[in-house]
Amino acid sequence: MRLLRNFTITQLSEHLPNISRTVLYETVTGKLGYRKFCARWVPKTLTEIHKTSRMGAALEFLSRYHTGGEDFLNRIVTGDETWVAHGNAETKQQSLAWGHTGSPTRLRKARQTLSSRKLMVTVFRDTQGILLIEFMTRGTAINSEVYCRMLKKQKRAIQNKRRGLLSSGVVLLHDNARPHTAVRTGEVCSNSNGMCFNILPTARTWLLLIFICSLQ
Repeated sequence: MRLLRNFTITQLSEHLPNISRTVLYETVTGKLGYRKFCARWVPKTLTEIHKTSRMGAALEFLSRYHTGGEDFLNRIVTGDETWVAHGNAETKQQSLAWGHTGSPTRLRKARQTLSSRKLMVTVFRDTQGILLIEFMTRGTAINSEVYCRMLKKQKRAIQNKRRGLLSSGVVLLHDNARPHTAVRTGEVCSNSNGMCFNILPTARTWLLLIFICSLQ
């Protein structure tokens, strides 16, 4: 039992055929005090190199915060992509309505199935709120060219919504998806009259890439 933690009562009964499964279950859970726990899922099992790189990025971030303080945090703009469902039917919870004993018979509605329609959306935000929401056309994918266009739109959004932020320097924080780490993406940052460099290597892990972009 200690060597094979994911054993089942059925497997145990095969080794102890003279004992009923009910007695085995009561013995394992009651007398021995065993309980079953699900494994904790993690995004990625990191190697020592990844852990070292991640720690280096964290130390770099803390160093910049020590130097810049709250001003450094206020300059951070973060973005990411996600799938959003749309056009979903009303759920049973959403159909709840208040009533009392004298109220007429409650409403009846035909059961509706949830819609599987969804869109890819990219959101950029900072400490003050949303800067840009960009919906992808159905059937298209986010590549470096598309992401670069988003960065240009984001720059215009910052100009309109965060006066003075571009002159102080924007810290662009996003993960290491291919469009984010492409050469073309780095060129767009560099062509913005500022510097752009990544702290972490472009390994395929769930590590953060921090791009420091002093956009003018």
